[in-house]
Amino acid sequence: MQHPLRIAPSILAADFARLGDEIAHVEPHVDWLHIDVMDGHFVPNIAVGIPVIASLRPRSNLVFDCHLMISNPEFYFDALRTAGADQVTIHLEVAPDPTRAAQQARELGLRFGIVINPNTPVAAAEPFLEIADVVVLMSVHPGFGGQSFIEATIAKIEELRKLVDLASLPTDIQVDGGVGPANAAAVVRAGADVLVAGSSVFKAPDPVAAIKEMRAVEGR
Repeated sequence: MQHPLRIAPSILAADFARLGDEIAHVEPHVDWLHIDVMDGHFVPNIAVGIPVIASLRPRSNLVFDCHLMISNPEFYFDALRTAGADQVTIHLEVAPDPTRAAQQARELGLRFGIVINPNTPVAAAEPFLEIADVVVLMSVHPGFGGQSFIEATIAKIEELRKLVDLASLPTDIQVDGGVGPANAAAVVRAGADVLVAGSSVFKAPDPVAAIKEMRAVEGR
């Protein structure tokens, strides 16, 4: 059953010189904060590390949704929890069987999720839906912000929605990459519960207006 819509702005698109202020500006209007952790190995970019997460935690009450685009994610679960993470999501391309990682995350009090890249079929995630609080469908290739939404993701959202509902699971479906006011309605209609929006929020002339426009698509 599809849950009420949540919006998770991705700080990768924010102005890092004003990061605390930018988050504070949108916080009353969003639900989660999406934090990309990249190691320069699994993806060809390096981004938000543990000290940044720790420095943001006292300034925000949002759910810290940490997307781990790294090669050995479990190694960092403890440090991420200490820094203030609420949820960690890891790639099936790194951990084809995430069962142990899910157990480790939950022992630390973290919510846990799995992520699949655009070229990975939904079937790869199906055996692990029961151990995932959230399944993230990448609608761009991971590693860099500002990419265009891959339209084939719509069919993957619909496929995953059917699997989750058929099993009567509470698993959230999150869509990450290229999501904004122009396509939010189609993404939600397909079955998404959580929209990750980076450039469409933080690079918009009016970030709050952009968020409200996406929020308004629920129920259409």
